[in-house]
Amino acid sequence: MALIDELKKKYPQSLAWAFGDSPEMADELADLVCRGLKTASCGSLSAFREDPDAPRPGSINIILNGQDVPVCVIRTISTRLLRFSEATEALAIKEGEGDLSLEYWRQEHKAFFTREGTYSDDMEIVAEEFEVIELL
Repeated sequence: MALIDELKKKYPQSLAWAFGDSPEMADELADLVCRGLKTASCGSLSAFREDPDAPRPGSINIILNGQDVPVCVIRTISTRLLRFSEATEALAIKEGEGDLSLEYWRQEHKAFFTREGTYSDDMEIVAEEFEVIELL
């Protein structure tokens, strides 16, 4: 039985997915999660609305790397709605990326949301905080 199938048995209703929009980004972000540096993420409200399986408090997710290999399992602790322009240094630090500054966070997330076709400074985003419950 494949590891992902075993994990789905162990964590019923869990979903398996990768962070980011490229295999390289998935590898980088999964590594940050596994090292405990990334404990938050965010997505556009429009993407959350379109996804019936979007994370909610208590959701359990199997995180994949860029080769679609499971690396850890996370549990969503909380979600909150805010505008892109309202993101704080605290969120940037919890996202664990780059130099942990709000400036870096804004630059990288603006690029991501622009690629997604949703960026505006007043766009609504859903910030998710999570904890690792199993490293693989």
